[in-house]
This record gives sequence, C-alpha cells and structure tokens, in this order.
Amino acid sequence: MPFIGEIFWQLEAAADTRVLAEICDGKVTGVTGTELLDLIRRARTFLTSKGLKNGDRCGLLAHNSIRWVALDLAMMAEGLIVVPLYARQAPSELVAMMKDSTPALLCCGDAGLREGIAENWPGAPPQVLFEEIFAGVEGISPDSPQVTDSDPVTIIYTSGTSGEAKGVVLTAANVGFMLGCTSARLDQLMEGKSGQDRILHYLPLSFAASWIALLTFLKRRSLVTLNMDLTKLASDMRAVAPDYFLNVPQLLERMRRAVDEQLWQTGGIAQAIYSRAKGAWARQAEKQPEAADGIWLWLANALVFPSIRKRMIGSNLKALICGSAPLNPETQLYFMMLGIRVLQVYGLTETTAICTMDDPHHVEPGRVGPVIPGIEMKLGENDEILVRGSNIFRGYWNRPEETANVLRDGWFHSGDQGEMNNTGNWRIAGRLKNLIILGSGHKISPESIEEEILKNLPGAQQAVLVGNGRGYLSAIVTGSVTREQTQAALDTVNFALPHYKQIRAFYLRPEAFSIENGCLTANGKLKRDVIATRMSSEIEELYQTAKDQTANDQTAKTA
Repeated sequence: MPFIGEIFWQLEAAADTRVLAEICDGKVTGVTGTELLDLIRRARTFLTSKGLKNGDRCGLLAHNSIRWVALDLAMMAEGLIVVPLYARQAPSELVAMMKDSTPALLCCGDAGLREGIAENWPGAPPQVLFEEIFAGVEGISPDSPQVTDSDPVTIIYTSGTSGEAKGVVLTAANVGFMLGCTSARLDQLMEGKSGQDRILHYLPLSFAASWIALLTFLKRRSLVTLNMDLTKLASDMRAVAPDYFLNVPQLLERMRRAVDEQLWQTGGIAQAIYSRAKGAWARQAEKQPEAADGIWLWLANALVFPSIRKRMIGSNLKALICGSAPLNPETQLYFMMLGIRVLQVYGLTETTAICTMDDPHHVEPGRVGPVIPGIEMKLGENDEILVRGSNIFRGYWNRPEETANVLRDGWFHSGDQGEMNNTGNWRIAGRLKNLIILGSGHKISPESIEEEILKNLPGAQQAVLVGNGRGYLSAIVTGSVTREQTQAALDTVNFALPHYKQIRAFYLRPEAFSIENGCLTANGKLKRDVIATRMSSEIEELYQTAKDQTANDQTAKTA
C-alpha cells in the first residue's frame, strides 16, 4: 500500500483522537483523525472540480498550518505532484521555481502571498486561496487515493547555495521507504512508553526533512502541535512539553546562550554550581578531570539541571533531533550535560531527506549516526559520500544533464565529504564545492575552521573563509566584535592549525548574512559564491593590504 493510503488508514483508526494542532498565543486548537480526513476530502472535491490530471503540478505556498497539511495530503491523493514553496522566500525566487515546474494551479495561504506572486509574474497560473479550497464542492465524492509507488508525489527545490535552485523529484516509493525507517528509529527512542507521542513542530513544511518528519508523525498517530509564531517558540516548547522534536543547530545554539545569560543575570548559588559543573563537564570531555568535578556535577544534577530542563522544554523530553546543518560538538555535549540527548540526522533532499540517524542508545558527539537499514554509503574520490538505496530520488525536474552528473554508476554523488569510524558512525566534514584551493595547491574544507572561530569569538554571527587561488586564508566575520577580540580568537584557532590552514587576515562586517539580504539560502546555509561576488572589493583589499605590508617590511629590512 502506498504511504498515502497507510496514513489515511491511521487517521481513520484515530477517529476521535486529536492528531494535529496549532498553538498561537498559548491557545491550542486542533483536529481529530476524522476531522483531518474531512478537511482532506473537502480539498479533494475542489481539486477534482478543476479538472486537474494525474501528474499535474500544483504549487503550495503557505505558512505551516493544519490546512497546509490537509491540502498536501489531498493533492497527493488526487495523483498530483505537490510543489511546496517556502512562504518567507523572495517572490522573485519562488517565481523562478514555478516557471521551472509549470504548475497548473497555485494554492496560497493568504492574499499577501498571492499578491507577491502576481506582482512578480503577470503570466502566473491560476491562484486560489485556502478559504475557497476548503469550502469544498458539493456533489463530488473523491475516489480512493490515485497514487502508485512509482508515481512522483513532490518536487522540492533545493537551497541553491551556488546557483539556481533545482527541483528534486521524489516518488511515493521514496517516501514510503523513508517513513518506515524514521518510524522504526522513533520506536527505539520511545520504547516502553504507551500512548501518543507528543511533538512540537516549527520547521517549514516546505523543507524535505520537516515534511518527512510530519508524515512520520501522522503515520504513528502522534499528536503534532504546529508552532504558529516563531517569536513564541520558547513558551510554546514549555506549553506543549514534547517527547521530542526536530531542530536546526541555530536554535540549539540560541537555547544554550539563553541559559547562560539567564543564570548569569540571576547569580546566586544556582549560577555558582552551574558554572563549576560546566567546567567539570568540559574537563571530563577532555579527559582531564579534577578531584572535585564529581561533586559539582552531582550537585548540578540534583539542584540545577532538572530545573533548566523543565523551564526550557518541559518535563517529558526524551531527545532533541537535529539536522540540516553541522551541529557544534560542544553544543551537543552541553545538552548531554543537562541530561538531554541530541540525536543527529544527515541527508539531502535528493536522498529523501535522510541517510544516517543516531542510534538513541549509542550517540557520539560530532557524528551523525550510522546508515539507516536498506541504504548503502561509501566514500569516493576526495572522500565524497556516495549513496544508493530506495531513498534516492528519481532526478532533477527537467535537468537530465545535472541528473546524470550526480547519478553515476548506480550511486548518488552527494557532494559532501565524510568519514566513518570503526563503530559505523559517520562524520560530515564539509561540502566538496566549498573546498578552498590555495595557490600552493593545498585543499581546505572551511566548515570546521569556521566553527572553531565562532566557538572562540562570542558575539560573532558568522565566519566565512576565503582564499581560492591565494597564498593564504582570510576570514569575513559578521556580528558585534572588535578587531582585538577577532585577532585574539584567530590566534587561538591558528595555534592548533598547520601553517597552510592558518588565517592571516580578516574583514569585519557588522551586518550578518541573512535570507533577506540574499546571502543565505531558505534553510539558512551560506551562499558562498554570492558572498564572494558581493564582497569582492573588500576581499581584494584584504590581500592588497597584506601585500603592501609585506613590501613595506622588505623595504624596511633593506634600508
């Protein structure tokens, strides 16, 4: 049975049980399995009335909501290919994706989103609002789901860190395979617990990992509560008190800083115990413990950490699940100190979001777990990760050459560099396309060095290494930091690096790179090519200044 039929069966079985909710200003509203199926039915009657054919594309442009979920399921049940679009993305970028996928219909969550598209694309396909869709059409009875395992069900556009976004085509078989894998891993996490899993979900459903997670939760008859306002996420976490939820590293870093700042402001015995326990934990991680470390950790576990956990996320948490970007091992260790497991996942949209998942019983900080059953991973040239299995996508929409470039010899060439240790746990080293090749020929993955800079430079938002074809590395640092602070951080980082990896110059930029200024992708990854182009004069000045300084030094020596 294709996954869509299985989800419908689970919703029927959860007829009177709430399965999906929204939380807004502390107020929770939701739907039962029967009510969600009714929303899906109404949307299907509308779609049927439009005369859409099996395989037609439909754009879905809206913020997360119960109706987003219902419409997504309705489109797939009608045999349509869903093109989910990120509501915060620039309309011009969304238009480019739609011109590529040529949807027959665009479904918009509100009038503002519809107007943004209409202004940027006078020839856009018909646009309808959710209100019209969920009013339904009388006299139409939807058939059973019109999808088979081989049918494409979605085209998800990749981030486009170095160029135009590409549409990744995923089939019902891809999705069905992945839902079995993710659900099995959650069974491991929740073993021994009865009743529904409680989940808070805030990541955009237009992203592959977020969407796969949602479908997994529905398949498990969990209670999923959608955050409707990111500014209220902290209070929503406490109100929902989830068993687990999906995160990005940026949120975990913010949570960590918030605890530090709050305890620093509060002071007193709790802050003293917390501070000493953090030092003790760090020494234990470095295998350099001191005699009193055990006492401070015991006190913190008895008096401080339980309160932090409860005030941060509630009292039910089994684990935080983290993906989409590398997580600083120190952050993972920090949450482990608090008694909170952080389970990492790794994958790409092309691999139906996931390739590896941490085993809840064997977590290694800094690694992303073992390959999930049914998938193979190995290393190719330059330690590139190659993947094959039922999770591998069909190809890029209307891009046969680019599809052939990544699907070779039966393997998907991920573009990521990695390595596997003797326990089978993988580590992701960086992106091949991010490699910096110095004039000396040395090849450098910038990600780990950038992480070390940020770790040693509080107040910095981002660190971006540059230096292709140059004699040495330089860094662009964003955020509220001084030259003295930056130099001190670089001195610390450089001390542990070989000469060719050391950073010899830097440029300070107060404004952070963001989605709004076009320097980050929709899911927060650096657009390195865009940054290099926009800051070409500043980068050139960095190297010219250093060259001038070298010339002056040589002149002084000659004199």
